Amino acid sequence: MDFVPVEISTPINLEIAQITTPQTTLSSTSRIPKDAIRRSLRASTVDSVLAAVYSIGTSGILLANLLVELDASPVIFGMLSSIPMLVNLIQPLGAYWSERSSSRFQYALRTHGIARVLWLILVIAIAAASWGVLNNSQLVILTLLILLLTNLLAGLGTPSWLSWMAMIIPRRLRGRYFGIRNSAASLTNLICVPIAGLAVSHWYGGVVQGYGVILFLSMIFGIIGLGCQYFQADMNPLSQNTYVGKLPQTTEIQLDATKNESSQENQLIHTPSEQVSISIWKNSNFLRFLLYFGLWTLAFNLSAPFFNLYMLDTLDLNVSYVTIYTSLQAGANLLMLIVWGKLADKIGNRPILLFGGILVATTPLLWLGIGVNQLDIWLWLPLLHILTGGTGAAMDLCNNNIQLGIAPIKNQSIYFAIAAAVAGASGALGTTIGSFILQFTQSGGSLALFALSTVFRLTALIPLIFTQEPERG
Repeated sequence: MDFVPVEISTPINLEIAQITTPQTTLSSTSRIPKDAIRRSLRASTVDSVLAAVYSIGTSGILLANLLVELDASPVIFGMLSSIPMLVNLIQPLGAYWSERSSSRFQYALRTHGIARVLWLILVIAIAAASWGVLNNSQLVILTLLILLLTNLLAGLGTPSWLSWMAMIIPRRLRGRYFGIRNSAASLTNLICVPIAGLAVSHWYGGVVQGYGVILFLSMIFGIIGLGCQYFQADMNPLSQNTYVGKLPQTTEIQLDATKNESSQENQLIHTPSEQVSISIWKNSNFLRFLLYFGLWTLAFNLSAPFFNLYMLDTLDLNVSYVTIYTSLQAGANLLMLIVWGKLADKIGNRPILLFGGILVATTPLLWLGIGVNQLDIWLWLPLLHILTGGTGAAMDLCNNNIQLGIAPIKNQSIYFAIAAAVAGASGALGTTIGSFILQFTQSGGSLALFALSTVFRLTALIPLIFTQEPERG
């Protein structure tokens, strides 16, 4: 994303206890200076922009189009969708390893860094295929292997990154900041995906060669984006976990600009003492969230992957229409992310999840009356995708934020990893169940699947009602 880092407008008054350079590794005993937080947020925003460019070449429509050009079978496309979800099962192992490292940044280099460099192998393989060294079948197998390895490494690194961001970003700014950060990523996709698609389709050496060029550029942007993390205030997980239990119960970051200087002798972390000592499996609030998150991911993926199939196959719409609808959905997501982020900072994430969840749950029912006529094509389908984009922004943002708030500071990345593993397994299960329903039902199977998905989505919201969100102060 070609995006200028955003200055957070809300004043953040912190005692500047020390001057930290980008290389400084902070323990939880350190107060993060105001300038260090601002620099970290800018660096993370630029990282999100460049990571979005990286994802254009390594996932999504361009990677799928490569497999189409290589005459891959439907089974291969199923693996393309399931691999990124299933590899989340490795996140608990990544959390375990990350908590035994001494630097979040160094751990990121060993996981995400290697993952992004591995795509160079596929670039070289595409060049070899153009010279006749590799055939299409070999290139398909290599593509899946690279996809598997890079997602495994990313899965090992994600819990550590989430814990790192949770320590850097003040609690009361998380909704607003992640709204801005995710909007920057969405804007990048809106601008860069059509450009990349045009470049691939018109490349003089063919579509496969064109994808190789885009993949190489995406990899370079991804590596540069990872370098931006050097400018974030680093954290030492070992110090975080050994000291956090000694923190007083009322410690919290000072965010009110009206407080005087004498009231700014507060530390970054706000952690009730009972949160840091309780076992994960005895943390009933986290388990309730985990139940909701797993059920919601299963219910959502029961139908979500098949809406495009319904338009292209059942309704027999031209792909150009579907592309327009997708752009409208991305645009609504971009605009609403900032709105939901600011609202989450004011009223909390759980109310938004409950309200947005009901809207998202009933959305599949709106597909039941869609047909092939001018009114549906030019009015109802665009409105339906705009609704999906706007409500989806609320769910993605607030699910992330409430998870950051519920997980205690000690061994925080382990909590994130378990949640991701549950979501990955349940998401893959939901997609599998949905595909079997479509395959073994007669005509009308899609509509029955959409109705079933609504029931499951509404049911998944029940555990969220009993989940408590920590105070945002």
